[in-house]
This record gives sequence, structure tokens and C-alpha cells, in this order.
Amino acid sequence: MSCYFRHLKDIFDEAGIEVAPSHKKQVDRAIHQIVGTNYKDCPDTWRKLKAQIMADGQKRRDFITELSNTFK
Repeated sequence: MSCYFRHLKDIFDEAGIEVAPSHKKQVDRAIHQIVGTNYKDCPDTWRKLKAQIMADGQKRRDFITELSNTFK
């Protein structure tokens, strides 16, 4: 689980999410859902997530907004 979390510190900070052990799995599930991959398919999720957050500024902002809204 969450093989890519170490790469997302800036994303989590911008989304206002502190990833704690108590809800790490919930955050991971939300990310899988947002990028449209099956839960626990870490390599595919990271590949799609990387493309989404590095493609352009708007896609990155959209991802951060959606992730943030999931935890409000």
C-alpha cells in the first residue's frame, strides 16, 4: 500500500492532508478512486497519478482539489 506516498508530500501539504497511520488506507483508497484504478494496484496508480500531476498545472490543481474535498 501507498508505495508512492513518499513522492506526494507536497501534494498532501497543498491539499491540507496530514497522512497519519490511522487513515493512511483511506487516503490511499481515495487516490485510487480519483485516478480511476483498482485498489491496491500501486504501479498502475502511480503511473496514472504521475501523468496527471506532472502533465500540467490545471490537472495537478484539479487532483489536489478533489483529494482535499474528499477529506473535508
